[in-house]
Amino acid sequence: MRSADWFSGNTKDSYIHRAWMRRGNPDSAFTGTRPQIAILNTASDLTPCNMHLDEIAQSVKNGIWEAGGVPHNLPMLSLGESNLRPTAMLWRNLAAMAVEEMIRGNPIDGVVLLGGCDKTIPSLLMGATSVNLPAIVVPGGPMLNGTFKGRQLGCGTDVWRFAADVRSGKMSEADFNESESSMIRSKGHCNTMGTASTMGCVAEALGMTLPGLAGTPAADSRLLKASHDSGRRIVEMVKEDLKPQDILTMGAFTNAIVALGAIGGSTNAVVHLLAIAGRAGVNLTLDDFDRLGSRIPLLVNLLPAGEHLMEDLFRAGGLRAVLAEVEHHLDRSAINVMGRPTVENLKGTPIYDDTVIARYNKPIQLEAGIAVLRGNIAPDGAVIKPAAASPKLLVHTGAAVVFESIEDFHARIDDPDLDVDENSVLVLRGCGPKGYPGMPEVSNMAIPKKLLEKGIDDLVRICDGRMSGTAFGTVVLHVSPEAAAGGPLSHIRNGDLIELNVPARTINLKISDAELAARTPSEATLDALAKPTRGWERMYIDHVQQAHLGVDLDFLRGSTGSATPRESH
Repeated sequence: MRSADWFSGNTKDSYIHRAWMRRGNPDSAFTGTRPQIAILNTASDLTPCNMHLDEIAQSVKNGIWEAGGVPHNLPMLSLGESNLRPTAMLWRNLAAMAVEEMIRGNPIDGVVLLGGCDKTIPSLLMGATSVNLPAIVVPGGPMLNGTFKGRQLGCGTDVWRFAADVRSGKMSEADFNESESSMIRSKGHCNTMGTASTMGCVAEALGMTLPGLAGTPAADSRLLKASHDSGRRIVEMVKEDLKPQDILTMGAFTNAIVALGAIGGSTNAVVHLLAIAGRAGVNLTLDDFDRLGSRIPLLVNLLPAGEHLMEDLFRAGGLRAVLAEVEHHLDRSAINVMGRPTVENLKGTPIYDDTVIARYNKPIQLEAGIAVLRGNIAPDGAVIKPAAASPKLLVHTGAAVVFESIEDFHARIDDPDLDVDENSVLVLRGCGPKGYPGMPEVSNMAIPKKLLEKGIDDLVRICDGRMSGTAFGTVVLHVSPEAAAGGPLSHIRNGDLIELNVPARTINLKISDAELAARTPSEATLDALAKPTRGWERMYIDHVQQAHLGVDLDFLRGSTGSATPRESH
């Protein structure tokens, strides 16, 4: 056991390590023969979607004790999407760094990763993969379906809808405020196919959870049982020496990308999977998302691309039923935390409600995966989620209406004199990894009020930031390189014609290469960019990579391993 480097022997140092850890634990806990398991717990009252993870941790502990291990709760930096400013994404890499260093620096033989809200599962996987000790993920699960005035509410998605309805006069402010108490019905993360639900499903498709666990509602007692079983399994994984880099092969990422298309998952999964792959030493690229996943049919009828919610997906058969429908697209060599091929036992997995999970030969959409666009606006790539877009706008040419920052956007979007119509293309820049900093979820810009009042509810929108997985619309995002890195996005001017052609995978500014090269960013563009002088933000800006590389820090790609550090006394 790696932990024997701390607890075995009769030296002053081993005495200190054992004595301070006893606290009523049995003698057998520190003989060097029982695996020491850390439960990396992102529970926090300020991360409301993860508030229940202490209860999950207790079930994990019970399973670890039962299997002969010794559990240790290890609170970890928690990133709450709904509260943390300027964006939780700014600290994903910091959280991953903390995960990595705390695993490596402690007497740990294996880890259980408890996450729920958007950035927690990615950061846990990034850090754990870099250390490469046996690891298993327990997703915190989605909240139960809520209702308002007899109508089912989609967490997040209906916030965007209601906000637009109030601005257009379709909904009263009183109803808007009243609906707030109905939006969050129970513990758990967003119940739409937003980023949290997507990353829970992706973790299973990668092979990092027990089969069938993803999507179990947070309030369902079966999640506690699965948590107990995960605690048992991590002890066995330590004995088998089954590590993340054994599981996270190119085949695992292939399966995750296929799953992403079939569930209509969040575009945020792109930057997270690229970052995790970078830690695992897998040469995953942005083009792989288009090559492997863009033409996968949409099988899951969930908001924001459909009608239902995560509780419905779970009762309809869950992710395993979805994977069974796309089994012929999956990599058969990829294994999961059970040490067995992920595709094993998928055949014949029943679908209990085909209004929620469609059959492969009768999909909701024929091609629904993330599409990767390139052109003179995005030479290193940009992404769009066709399943959440308006079909009529997937091929479109319109004049640019440019905003230098999200503050500039909020100040002008509802100005009656704004030169915008239904053919316009909204361009928001200064929202990339460096420019904000942190790449916030602002790309799904609100439609101008004067257009909403005319019944226009979608426009082509282009941004170097991200958007919530619960959001919808014809949004081109993750434009790389970003404006702050000197990308072409910084050279677009009001009135420029922009041509989007999703079937052709292109996004272009309709000017000559010579004119584009001759342009320079305006003073307003430069003034809007973030200019931190100290702390994490300064380190982040100096080292963060662009969206097409996963937005990790350049010195964190790869892994350092689990070698025991030098003694502390």
